[in-house]
Amino acid sequence: MGFTIGGSRSTKEFRSGTRRRGRTSECTAVAEYTGLWGWDVVPGARAAGPLRDCSCGRADCPAPGAHPLPLAPTVAAGATLDEVTGTWGEYPGAAVLLPAGRAFDVIEVSQEAGRRALVRLERMGLPLGPVTATPDGRAQFFVAPGAADGLPQLLYRMGWDDADLDLRALGHGAYVTAPPSDHAGLGPVGWLRPPALACAGSPPQARLLLGTLAYICHRLRR
Repeated sequence: MGFTIGGSRSTKEFRSGTRRRGRTSECTAVAEYTGLWGWDVVPGARAAGPLRDCSCGRADCPAPGAHPLPLAPTVAAGATLDEVTGTWGEYPGAAVLLPAGRAFDVIEVSQEAGRRALVRLERMGLPLGPVTATPDGRAQFFVAPGAADGLPQLLYRMGWDDADLDLRALGHGAYVTAPPSDHAGLGPVGWLRPPALACAGSPPQARLLLGTLAYICHRLRR
C-alpha cells in the first residue's frame, strides 16, 4: 500500500514536509478559492505509487485519489488563509476538492472538444466561467448550479437528446479536483480558463454553452 494520511513514522515525515510547503501552495490556493471566489473546499484523498494506492487506506477504494477524505470538514467559502492553514494542517498532503452543486455545476467534455469550444465561445462573445483541464484528458466548464438536474431537458430542447455525445454534467454530490492538486494519481489539474472576478461568483447558465459544446462533441464523434 502507498502512503496514508495517518500516524505512522513515514506519514509523520510526509506530514511535516508537506506542512512546510502547504502554506505557499495548497493552503494559498484554498484560501483563494474560499476568500476570493466564494467556493467551499474539501480535503481529498491522493493516490501514489505505480498502483495508484489511495491515501484513504482502502485497498478496494473505488476512486483512488479522487474523493473526499473520510470525516474531513468542509472549508467554507469566506475562510481566511489562517483558517485554511489551521484546517489543512490536520490533513497535510490532501488534494483540493471543490463540491459541485453549491456555487456551480460542471459540464464535462473531452479536452479536445473543450479547447475547440472555448475558441468558438470566446469569438461569439458568450459569458464564460472557469474551465479546468484534467490529466485524464477532460475539460470541465463551470456553469450555474442546477445544470446537472436540467441537462436531459436542455439536450431535448436543443435536439441533442438522442445523440451519442461525450458530455456529462456534475452536480450535487460530485467533487472537482482543483489546481494545483493531482487527480487520481495521474498528474496535476490545470486551468484552461482561470477564475476571474467577473465570473467566478456567477458562472453562466448551462444553456448558453451547451449548444456549442454538444455540436463540437458530435462533430468529434463522426
